[in-house]
Amino acid sequence: MLEVNVREARRQLASLLDAVEAGDEVVITRRGKRVARLLPPEPPPRQFPDLSEFRKRITSRGESLYETLMRMRDEERGEE
Repeated sequence: MLEVNVREARRQLASLLDAVEAGDEVVITRRGKRVARLLPPEPPPRQFPDLSEFRKRITSRGESLYETLMRMRDEERGEE
């Protein structure tokens, strides 16, 4: 955590923003008292639900996609 006074914050704003972007917290003080905190933004909410558990429950039957494609390729070539 970085702590700077208002005057330093004005002079070093670009570098302070770089530090915040890297994940640091910056506290700005005025006359020795904390008046503001600069924090990285919260990550955006997930737009789509997590379907990993659903995908784990899906099972396939019969030949694999690879086997199907190889069979179809061989059929087109007449190599049964």
